[in-house]
Amino acid sequence: MKNVSKIFSGNSSNHVFLLNSNQELFVCGYNQYGQLGLGESRKKETIIQKLTKIQNIPKGKIIDIKCGCSYSVMLIENENPKRKLYSCGCSSYNGLGQDQNTYEFTEIKSYLFENDDNILDFSCGNAHTLILTSNNKLIGFGDNDDGQLGTGNTKYQLIPIQIELPKLRFNEDISNYHLSCGYERSFLYYSSPSFSNLEEDLIKLFRRKEFCNISFKTENGEIIEAHKLILKYRLNQNENENQIEKLQEIISKKSIKESNQIFEMIYSNNSKINPKLYSEIKEIINLNEKIEETMKRIYLNEKEKDFIIERKEKQYKFPKLILIMRSELYRGMFLSVTNDTSNKVTDYSELSNKSFQIFEYWIYSNQIKDEIQITKEIINEIQRGIDYFQLNQTKPNLFDLLIKKFNNQN
Repeated sequence: MKNVSKIFSGNSSNHVFLLNSNQELFVCGYNQYGQLGLGESRKKETIIQKLTKIQNIPKGKIIDIKCGCSYSVMLIENENPKRKLYSCGCSSYNGLGQDQNTYEFTEIKSYLFENDDNILDFSCGNAHTLILTSNNKLIGFGDNDDGQLGTGNTKYQLIPIQIELPKLRFNEDISNYHLSCGYERSFLYYSSPSFSNLEEDLIKLFRRKEFCNISFKTENGEIIEAHKLILKYRLNQNENENQIEKLQEIISKKSIKESNQIFEMIYSNNSKINPKLYSEIKEIINLNEKIEETMKRIYLNEKEKDFIIERKEKQYKFPKLILIMRSELYRGMFLSVTNDTSNKVTDYSELSNKSFQIFEYWIYSNQIKDEIQITKEIINEIQRGIDYFQLNQTKPNLFDLLIKKFNNQN
């Protein structure tokens, strides 16, 4: 077996799938219930002892495969890019999502998978399956004797049902949550979003409903909510024309997908997302503003969004959303379920003026000013602050930037 790109197995399973770089799928192991997906012709073979290529694979790119005890579930991405789930194996009490045994991968169909919904994550246990979708839905089916589906009862579910989600801290950004099914238990857990791209993180944050206060209607009547202050600074406002009205007119003729892309371009100033759409809106976008400068100006004008840092009897205002992206400490402080209303911290008093200036500029821009001279003392000072405020997970890391600049200067 050459060019193996992924290996898939799972809880209580005695079978394994191997995917190569050409999207060819091979399988071996226990096959009493047809869980290998080899089809009707191979269903009498209880054990497949050698890697065997599966011939009838659903069209699309294989994203993931999870294996239960006597069934398998495959996630396929089509060109849309719409994701669909397929399963094979035993339906007696397992998490197959089908009302009868299937010996080759068959699409799991349900009214719960709407046209505008997409599958973000899924997991298979011994005999149950859970699915998380982009429309904030948790869907499950299979064995539930120990309450592993989270329905509040122990009733077995043969076909997919919707399960009530717990109240989530980021319920408007469900893509940061993940599923993991054990033998007879399940977990829904939060994983921090990547710090690698300031603009992507800003886009995610500004889509949260509490920051949206102006609505746009697409050609099919779908509603998109946008951040009014972002539009105020990102659109060319003048006395004769109302650019927000112009944007509303453009959106009214677009699909929901195109409209979302337009707002991504407005938030990030990235014309590469879709050049054709960008050409339609470039006249109303202010092309001279950097996104970091815009964010700073907006949030310094919103007092309720400010977080005050005191040092040496002087106060500095920082936008909470920027600090959320930069520090796990602030992320936990502002977004915890305890809803801590504290709005200031005083632990920056030990930093020198120059170190604090570096810190302040980096918080907004993810960069260090060219004219700043870096010394070992500054590096040591900032390193202590980075460790205390858990800033070391950001990329590019402030400490790495300091070291690089110090080496270049010396």
